[in-house]
Amino acid sequence: MSIFTGSCVALSTPFNESGVNFDTLKNLLEFQISQSTDAILVCGTTGEPSTMSLEERNAVIEFTVEQVNGRVPVIAGTGGNCTDSVIKASRDAEGLGADALLIVTPYYNKTSQKGLVAHYNAVAEKVDLPIIIYNVPGRTGLNIKPETLLELSKIKNITGIKEASGNITQAVEMARLCPNMDMYSGNDDMVVPILSLGGKGVISVVANIAPKDTHDMVMKFLHGDVGGSRELQFKLKPLIDALFSEVNPIPVKTALNLMGFNMGNLRLPLVELSEKNLQLLKTRMMNYGLEI
Repeated sequence: MSIFTGSCVALSTPFNESGVNFDTLKNLLEFQISQSTDAILVCGTTGEPSTMSLEERNAVIEFTVEQVNGRVPVIAGTGGNCTDSVIKASRDAEGLGADALLIVTPYYNKTSQKGLVAHYNAVAEKVDLPIIIYNVPGRTGLNIKPETLLELSKIKNITGIKEASGNITQAVEMARLCPNMDMYSGNDDMVVPILSLGGKGVISVVANIAPKDTHDMVMKFLHGDVGGSRELQFKLKPLIDALFSEVNPIPVKTALNLMGFNMGNLRLPLVELSEKNLQLLKTRMMNYGLEI
């Protein structure tokens, strides 16, 4: 059974001088659910988990689970480059009531393809929750090969992949070799192509600010309105480009602040959006019809 079908928002984390701004987090969660988002990912890349303490990450997971209260699945990002730490974070998330885990490939120290299998197997043995693998070689310097994904698909609670390599040839081979593994687009500009391969949806950055259209793009495709889905993909493309004018989540957190959500600042080493890209973002948001 799929963890979700449709659009999962990779939620940005709001901060204030005390840490996490839970009042704003509540508002973000209610906004997403009201706009038909199908699942919530917290502590993914867009949520800046690498500059949050384990206590902060666990607090965000716990708060989200309680606030969402079963209305949509809650997925917790628990990946890292130390297997023991990933196991601890994953067990914590399971104990806090998360419905699933998103676990990125180990970065910096990387590993071999054999090491990838060993890493994910070690984590999967210690939790019962379903796991979505996150393949994003542009960030991690490590790519999961299709034949490696086939080996990983044999682990009982590894049920899906967030495929963000940007390599459609690789995605086709993954879909061919692993027909029983759920594939989610990890790139907002490749949702329709991934759906055409049998994908289940997207784990999305743009859904932070355009959740309804992101949900509708997936659902139109899955209900046979391929043309309507494609039109939304094209409509979203200029906005997506602006959201990736600098490294994520700098632009999307800026966009949420522009929309009136009290997101606070990015944490170093991330810094504010450049003036040139800020103007681009504002123009694209206004052209899209977003109120800023």
